[in-house]
Amino acid sequence: MKIMITGATSGIGAALTQHYLEQGHHVLCCGRNAEALAKLEQQYPAQVQTRRFDITDLKETQEQLGSSGAFDVAILNAGTCEYLDMPNFDASAFKRVVDTNLTGVANCLEMVIPQIKSGGRLALVGSSASYLPLPRAEAYGASKAAIEYLAKTLAITLKPLNIGVTYIAPGFVKTPLTDRNDFPMPMRVDTQTAAQRIVRGLKQGKAEVHFPRRFTGLLKVIGSLPFCLQRRLISRLVTRH
Repeated sequence: MKIMITGATSGIGAALTQHYLEQGHHVLCCGRNAEALAKLEQQYPAQVQTRRFDITDLKETQEQLGSSGAFDVAILNAGTCEYLDMPNFDASAFKRVVDTNLTGVANCLEMVIPQIKSGGRLALVGSSASYLPLPRAEAYGASKAAIEYLAKTLAITLKPLNIGVTYIAPGFVKTPLTDRNDFPMPMRVDTQTAAQRIVRGLKQGKAEVHFPRRFTGLLKVIGSLPFCLQRRLISRLVTRH
């Protein structure tokens, strides 16, 4: 198979890349870390193609992904996170997060969708933060909630083209991004575990992959409650910390 992965040089993307390469697949690795991309090319010269670009730059994305060949699986994983502290709403931080997590995905979709094979699969990596409102995650959560909506819409509109779509909603995963967090992260898993769950879900053709299920299941339950109850429960949890 040929797999395309954005954010392939760090965190979940790097773990996914390593997993697929070890299984003998061909991987188009996309990222901004030139050193990490070069290392992948050296380690797996017969299996790896690399593209170094910034997904927030539409022209760059078009140039780098314009003739990449047909994909069996495309995983749009690149993302970022910045937290906001009320009452100081930082519009610049909000824009940076949305530009990467949402507009960057849209830039990739323009080029990637026409290159996915019939019978192939598109995966959008969101977050379990999309399941309910979380303090300080106004920018991050809003961008991931939009990705969830986008994935579900694409699942409908791409079905006639025989392209499956999966929304991926991890809980806390130990990555350089979450290492910066200054709050408790219950049930955090390592990137290898995350990659295994994602690969298995994609192979099974699941519409949604979320993990660890004890944690994400709880978020789903809370998210299904009336908002007045959600707000009360979340406020109590935050106050405890």
